[in-house]
Amino acid sequence: MTDTLADRWRAARPKAAGVHIDSGACSRQGFAAIDAAAQHARHEAEVGGYVALDAAAPVLDAGRAAVAALTGLAATDVVFTTGANHALGLLLRSWDGDRSAACLPGEYGPNLALMAANGFRVSALPVDGCGRLRVDEAAEALRRDRPGLVHLTALGSHRGLAQPLHALAEVCRDLALPLVVDAAQALGHLDCAVAPAAVYSSSRKWLAGPRGVGVLAVHPDLVGTLRPRFPPSDPDAPMTVLQKLAHGEANAAAQVGFSVAVGEYLAVGGSRVRARLAEVGRLTRTVMAGVTGWRVVEPVDEPTAITTLEPTDGADPHKVRAWLIAERGVVTTACDARRAPNELTTPVLRLSPHVDVTEDDLNLAAAALSDAAAL
Repeated sequence: MTDTLADRWRAARPKAAGVHIDSGACSRQGFAAIDAAAQHARHEAEVGGYVALDAAAPVLDAGRAAVAALTGLAATDVVFTTGANHALGLLLRSWDGDRSAACLPGEYGPNLALMAANGFRVSALPVDGCGRLRVDEAAEALRRDRPGLVHLTALGSHRGLAQPLHALAEVCRDLALPLVVDAAQALGHLDCAVAPAAVYSSSRKWLAGPRGVGVLAVHPDLVGTLRPRFPPSDPDAPMTVLQKLAHGEANAAAQVGFSVAVGEYLAVGGSRVRARLAEVGRLTRTVMAGVTGWRVVEPVDEPTAITTLEPTDGADPHKVRAWLIAERGVVTTACDARRAPNELTTPVLRLSPHVDVTEDDLNLAAAALSDAAAL
């Protein structure tokens, strides 16, 4: 019997208690990542946290190198954070140039809040009727009215549309504009190796690491322009910009778990995972297209594993999600307008299975959704 990618992924982690189609929120960790984090926590208890941290340096270095391989930057450009929002906050607080940003109309709500809190003026990039960036029009707009930075959420939280990251990266290079990439949903899901000015992500989604960990990678050209607010420079023990960004209390065990998870991902093969996720998306949309009361938002061949269902008969996605978990063991996400306040007008249900999902899993979820119509 052929050992498929799905079989290998499934065998590497605990059996799901039900149908887990919620990797866009939090994937299921594998045994190796769980064991590595637990082993580090035990080592902290045995020798002390800082001694254990020194001993874990090779693993953490390997984790940074793996992230670098996925982003097109260098391992020395990568720092760990507690998550994607933390990473963006660190970057924006340290920005020392023009505080204006061009981004998609469907920008993630918490990102917009961080931009506002740090005094950034936001302008919208041109998109088509689906919310996908119009690259040529964007190039003209950016040439005409240069922002301090261009921010692209390469794959949204509320809609499974793959944005043209590589094309926009070329535009920004040509215009000498810093491109900052939110890869929270995209890292490990889409090809993000574009060497942007900065890119940030979380651990817990498609790379299947633990919660409470993220990464920020900053190109050396941008690093030299940042002014981190904390800690102040000590002339007797000067810190680099990246050291200042990484400074503070951290869950080293979770960072170790993430490093192992991203290493596993690369060992499996990023291109294989991405191809399988695109296949999963097509299968999910095909199965869900027949469920009464819901409309599939994405084109069936969109190369992502995220499927968004918009209610057509007044169903409440939040109530449906809770019922699916309680009554059928089907885990999904309900997204409200706060996810994308300038684009999303009604709550939706998001399905985001990983590579190990089966057609039987999806059929069970579709049947459960049909049964939830009476809610």
